[in-house]
Amino acid sequence: MRPVKQFYQFFVYFLRTKLTRAQYIMMVAVFVGFFSGLSAVLLKTVVHHLQHWIVDLDVSRLAYLLFPTVGLIATVLVVRIFFHNRFEKGLTMVLRAIARRNSFIPLSHTYQHVITSSITVGLGGSVGLEAPIVATGSSIGSNIARISDLSYRERTLLIGCGAAAGISAVFNAPIAGVIFAIEVLLTETIVSYFIPLIISSVLGALCSRIILKESSGLFNFVLQEKFNYNNVPGYIILGVTAGFVALYYARAFKGTEHRLADWKLNPYVKAAMGGLMLAALFFLVPPLFGEGYESIKLVATGQTGGITANVSYASLLEDNWGLIAFAGIVVLLKPVAAAVTIGSGGYGGNFAPSLFTGAFLGFFFSRLLNITGWFKVPESNFSLVGMAGVLSGVMYCPLSAIFLIAEITNGYELFIPLMIVSSISYFIAKSYQRYSMETKQLVMDGEIFTHEKEKNILTSLRLDEMLQEKYDSISVDARLTELVELIKKSNRNIFAVHDQRNRFVGIIELNDIKQHLFQPDAFEKMPVRSLMKKPAATLLHTMNMHAVMETFDITHTWYLPVLNHEKVFLGFISKSKLFAKYRESLASQTDLYDEA
Repeated sequence: MRPVKQFYQFFVYFLRTKLTRAQYIMMVAVFVGFFSGLSAVLLKTVVHHLQHWIVDLDVSRLAYLLFPTVGLIATVLVVRIFFHNRFEKGLTMVLRAIARRNSFIPLSHTYQHVITSSITVGLGGSVGLEAPIVATGSSIGSNIARISDLSYRERTLLIGCGAAAGISAVFNAPIAGVIFAIEVLLTETIVSYFIPLIISSVLGALCSRIILKESSGLFNFVLQEKFNYNNVPGYIILGVTAGFVALYYARAFKGTEHRLADWKLNPYVKAAMGGLMLAALFFLVPPLFGEGYESIKLVATGQTGGITANVSYASLLEDNWGLIAFAGIVVLLKPVAAAVTIGSGGYGGNFAPSLFTGAFLGFFFSRLLNITGWFKVPESNFSLVGMAGVLSGVMYCPLSAIFLIAEITNGYELFIPLMIVSSISYFIAKSYQRYSMETKQLVMDGEIFTHEKEKNILTSLRLDEMLQEKYDSISVDARLTELVELIKKSNRNIFAVHDQRNRFVGIIELNDIKQHLFQPDAFEKMPVRSLMKKPAATLLHTMNMHAVMETFDITHTWYLPVLNHEKVFLGFISKSKLFAKYRESLASQTDLYDEA
């Protein structure tokens, strides 16, 4: 590995002497797109080979349903033994790295997500590969940027390039890859960022198309009916329905995941129990098995008879009402199956389950309309548009959902209904939940960026980086004589006071004791305890900068003491230094071409 790194760095040095800064970043984006695309192709290939291997075994149905249990146990085994139980999952890891770790993602993430998700999904886990692919591509982008000696802003851009290439390779949808990176990861995008993103995304799509061939694409639909404006009222109602289904998805998923997290069991026992729960779900509702893309293709192409092929009670579903009820059950149970998979130790994402839920919702809704005899709507189109609606409401990425379905249908015939359904679904979900289920808690904790620029800058700042540690402290039992000696040696005008256990108890400001400094006869008699005062507030060293700024605003003070959890004084933080750091961060957000 070291010779490869040295060769790359030598090559990079050569490029930097020959190219402008902007040209150099474009070249690095080529490497990121290529390697991220290859990683996505590798993951897809491994998963599909595993799935075909299971089918080729020709085992009994009961044994077939136990494969997800094997996958969950194997995933837990790999994480605990080979990764030493240090493993962060999916989009939240990437978003946290951008906001809190200067866009540095450990090298281990370039392969951890591929291994764990291929085991979970390949053996039948009811989740998708998109989040692992985004995490892998982002890690590749971060690490290539690191050895290419790029700045924080440029590392963040290349994280987006890796994610764009991954999504593009999965769906053969380069535009959707670019939009996803901008909409989900790069909350603050400069126009010049589009070119590197496009380069990486195109390379990701080319890797998939050249290696896997066009026929091996994940999606490749041909519309059976064109858009008819007479169906717009139906699409509006579908958008509203998709919004509330997305809210249900988020709450059902999180509720199930939290319940599993509360189980204080051995990880292998929890994985086994989760696997058995999945087996029961798959026995009752076979389409829940795996990613579900084959079922999506059946629904979206009108081959609805195929979705009940392995159902033991298929005879009950032969009429329309039975099929409608079955589709409704699928919609309700998919988030539960995804949550059980992840909550019991598996790894995957909610991107594919959202699409799956949306496809069955669109079929459920359109078949329900058609069975009344009052309407005649295209079930295939409604299934495709429903995918965009639920994805938009679950992941909070309406533009990505619109362009994804538009690209996989090889045209923009459904663009208007896609815009209608996705925007309505997103609006409804956003009205009830400000942040997506993936990011809500992280946003509340100040761990990730949002689309609010001022808050993002504060999130990027760290309290320990601005802590002014060179402040003297004095014991509460000392006399003014000792304080005067301390003042003589210090250039500060504020001092911390601690007790016998070294715990912070108060502060002394020079302005408050000036009159006593001209009374030397009282120095030995005057205790520090009588001179100190309580600060307007204290800060914990673990507080985020949003809370720090709010405390400054409430107290109207310029200095606040920072303590650890044992109440030991660590230093002061000043509002002036916080403002200076804020301005410095704001000034760093320059266009790529400004540095050319």
